[in-house]
Amino acid sequence: QLQASGGGWVQAGGSLRLSCAASGRTFSSYIMAWFRQAPGKEREFVATITRSGSSTYYADSVKGRFTISRDNAKNTVYLQMNSLKPEDTAVYYCAANLYTSSIAPQAYDYWGQGTLVTVSS
Repeated sequence: QLQASGGGWVQAGGSLRLSCAASGRTFSSYIMAWFRQAPGKEREFVATITRSGSSTYYADSVKGRFTISRDNAKNTVYLQMNSLKPEDTAVYYCAANLYTSSIAPQAYDYWGQGTLVTVSS
């Protein structure tokens, strides 16, 4: 089970850090990712991180502004979001799967409930 938190309202240029806490004892076995879905749009890939945290991959739209990280001892994955823009406004979801660092939502088996990020101009 995944529980996302940390969303909220922020002005453009501001920062937020999202957290996603996982239950269970096998968190380190899972590849983790963040996706987002803006109103009226498809869910889109944001970032992914490997099991150990040694490798990450980002969507071009967030590269250089967002950082994904994980703490396997705390069963938690994070998304640090800096220099936020109004177009970053969306519900952000964490997701997990055992096999692939895919950017496709359908590759992920487990999803958090989502946390809303609103960026005002």
